[in-house]
Amino acid sequence: QVQLVESGGGLVQPGESLRLSCAASGTNIRFSRMAWYRQAPGKEREFLANIDSVGSTYYADSVKSRFTISRDNAKNTVYLQMNSLKPEDTGVYFCQQQITQTWGQGTQVTVSS
Repeated sequence: QVQLVESGGGLVQPGESLRLSCAASGTNIRFSRMAWYRQAPGKEREFLANIDSVGSTYYADSVKSRFTISRDNAKNTVYLQMNSLKPEDTGVYFCQQQITQTWGQGTQVTVSS
């Protein structure tokens, strides 16, 4: 059974950084396209970034140049480095293994002064 566990969220001030982690079990993410999504309060879940099996990445315009997705296949973990955070980045962040449509439980990120 595939399980994804996100961590690394928290409360930060505008302009600060956070790195989120998504640890996978029950699957080898080496061969998977992995993605990060965000759900802000009262809004639909939105795509942020993905990374494929060869390391190619794709970003939503809203986070391009501020967020970086990466993977460590040895640790079976995907990361989302978030820089220059803004209040509108507040929400619950989820990772997804796209081939199985498996979601993690999410981690809360709050950007506020």
